[in-house]
Amino acid sequence: MKKRTLAILLVLALCLSLMAACAKQAAPANTDPAPAQTQETETTPEPEKTEEPEQTEEPEQTQEPEQTQEPETEPENTETVVVNVGAMKGPTAMGMVKMMSDDAASENPAYNFSISAAIDEVTANIVQGNFDIAALPANLASVLYNNTDGQVLALAVNTLGILYLAEKGDSIQSVEDLRGRTIYASGKGATPEYALVYLLQQNGLDPETDLTIEWKSEHSECVAALAAEEGAVALLPQPFLTTAMMKDESIHVVMDLTKEWEKLDNGATLLTGVTVVRKAFAEEHPDLVAKFLAEYSESIAYAQNDVDGAAALVGQYEIVPEPVAKKALPACNIAFLAGDELKTALSGYLQTLYDQNPKAVGGAMPGDDFYYQSK
Repeated sequence: MKKRTLAILLVLALCLSLMAACAKQAAPANTDPAPAQTQETETTPEPEKTEEPEQTEEPEQTQEPEQTQEPETEPENTETVVVNVGAMKGPTAMGMVKMMSDDAASENPAYNFSISAAIDEVTANIVQGNFDIAALPANLASVLYNNTDGQVLALAVNTLGILYLAEKGDSIQSVEDLRGRTIYASGKGATPEYALVYLLQQNGLDPETDLTIEWKSEHSECVAALAAEEGAVALLPQPFLTTAMMKDESIHVVMDLTKEWEKLDNGATLLTGVTVVRKAFAEEHPDLVAKFLAEYSESIAYAQNDVDGAAALVGQYEIVPEPVAKKALPACNIAFLAGDELKTALSGYLQTLYDQNPKAVGGAMPGDDFYYQSK
């Protein structure tokens, strides 16, 4: 009995041992799902979720090349550039009145005209760049060229000689008759002074000792002095001379400086006015300069050929009253010389002044580049 009981216990012990062993072998099987679960990260298609190239197709959406094609849709627009033009009251402005009138009537004005009474205003504005084109005394154009290192160029001669000696009386018949007299004049340091002094010297008179030149700041002062003094002599340009003669019939012309200059036969022409352009503007807008010259030439031709029409415009723009302009225009010697004609006339005149006084042309004769040539 005892043996049997012991056998049963042994059998039970063996069974328990086998069950424990089975439990240990089953444990790895329970961990098998874990690897299967971690495979989700391997199968997660992260690149497919982000797919940045598809989501950020900005180049196709913005199409920058089409947006930056502005230069093709916007022309250079030179027509929108307004040319600033300056001139002095007198013949240099008279030659512009037709183009001033035509431009004012245009739907798209191309110019901004300014008429000044003082030459200092005109020169300051052209040097500072406020004017692109300006009409100046002939010698002053050369002075500006020298003083700005060639930044001011001559475009055209606009006026020949307009200077006259007038007397309230009838005692002057020749240059020699001026000896011991007093001449009222305006324009010291400009064409009036140099032309008068040159003619006096060429006719044997010393301006410093043989007569007196009393310089006034404005031509109107010379007119007043001439009218107030019997036997007075004044150097006057047109149209101031005509103004004085219309006010006082005893005032008359005793000498035309242009004719006296021609008698010298020095190979030069007496000039009064020149139209200049800023070099920078001419280089940037040669088409506008060419357009200006063409219209300016037509405007001057109009002033030469239609005195009544031009006089009406001169009065309209308050340069001088219309009745004065009607009488003065034929004697104003308004002209248009450009290109080779400009160079021949102006260089000869400047050389005459230079030989007299280098300061008259700015200390040196201008170079060939001073004379504008159309491109």
